[in-house]
Amino acid sequence: MPVITEIEDLRRIYKRRVPKMFFDYTESGSWTEQTFRENSSDFDKIYLRQRVAIDMEGRKTASKMIGQDVAMPVALAPVGLTGMQHFDGEIKAAKAAEKFGVPYSLSTMSICSIEDVAENTSKPFWMQVYTLKDDDFMQRLFDRAKAAKCSAAIITVDLQLLGQRHKDLKNGLSAPPKLTPASVANMMTKVQWGLGMLQTKRRFFGNIVGHAKGVKDPSSLTSWTAQAFDQSLNWDRIREFRKMWDGPLIIKGIMDPRDALEALNVGADAIVVSNHGGRQLDGALSSIRALEPILDAVGDKIEVHLDSGIRSGQDVLKALAMGAKGTYIGRAYVYGLGAKGQQGVTDALNVIHKELEMSMGLCGRTDVKTLDRDILMVPKGFSGDWDA
Repeated sequence: MPVITEIEDLRRIYKRRVPKMFFDYTESGSWTEQTFRENSSDFDKIYLRQRVAIDMEGRKTASKMIGQDVAMPVALAPVGLTGMQHFDGEIKAAKAAEKFGVPYSLSTMSICSIEDVAENTSKPFWMQVYTLKDDDFMQRLFDRAKAAKCSAAIITVDLQLLGQRHKDLKNGLSAPPKLTPASVANMMTKVQWGLGMLQTKRRFFGNIVGHAKGVKDPSSLTSWTAQAFDQSLNWDRIREFRKMWDGPLIIKGIMDPRDALEALNVGADAIVVSNHGGRQLDGALSSIRALEPILDAVGDKIEVHLDSGIRSGQDVLKALAMGAKGTYIGRAYVYGLGAKGQQGVTDALNVIHKELEMSMGLCGRTDVKTLDRDILMVPKGFSGDWDA
């Protein structure tokens, strides 16, 4: 087995082991993929300030996210179709996160259901929900999350319209996979993946099939999905969702200071600066560029997290030093899951943790809670000097 020293090692194994349609689902963005690329490449424009002759012993990465203790301020982001990357993928990722001591976020569009994950874990996880039209489904989704003792809800607000992802359309992405000559030929080369999928009964969207009105089987899911997302969403509607959930609430998909203030006004406990991993509005700023103006707008009135583009512990370090109180990884842990299952997710977390705590020490800091802009060299105009 190859030695895993960086997230890219896991990505290479992942590409070999998982069918093309699911690799492409993860490793793509909308339209030209400009925002998808810049989410990661813009981190490279920020430099770290090296310090020496400072005591670097006893480095600590433990922190809190929305009041919950975390081994490091990194959560596993909600990612749809995770159970198609590896059999029972959501369960395996949640177990890895639990053991490591970081939050796991379950997507509404997961293959394993809320109940599946709750039955196979012992600590609370976070539940992500979309802004759907069906009040009955939404209330029951929140109620199911409460029954499963989820410790927070994440409302994703940037998916009123689905950004066009060329690869998904060309691959005929679905769960279970569409069987075409091309997809069958490709899946036949992924023996380990196929043998795993044969071991599980979980191959459909577990939170929707059998729970949404009229969705009794996968064939009825397509028409439901086409009508379910609420294009007329507004902040009053989000207030209605807030009433459905009385626990800690995170609003994900904020890219503009005005929307950050709206999220604060509806009673959210945290916001996630995120462009959906570059999968929605192509040509939008990277999340790391959008972070500072949002922090300036809300100050310390609400906890601000960052998602999209993180592939290393140094990316986490930069986001925290810029002012984020927490970060999320999606693709980085999915690479590990597809490559090696639960162990691969653990490997991804170990890589990021080691990079974070070692880089922190070389910058002269021993506690993640003390990180600030002083350890960074940020280009002038990085966060925007636009001719509006």
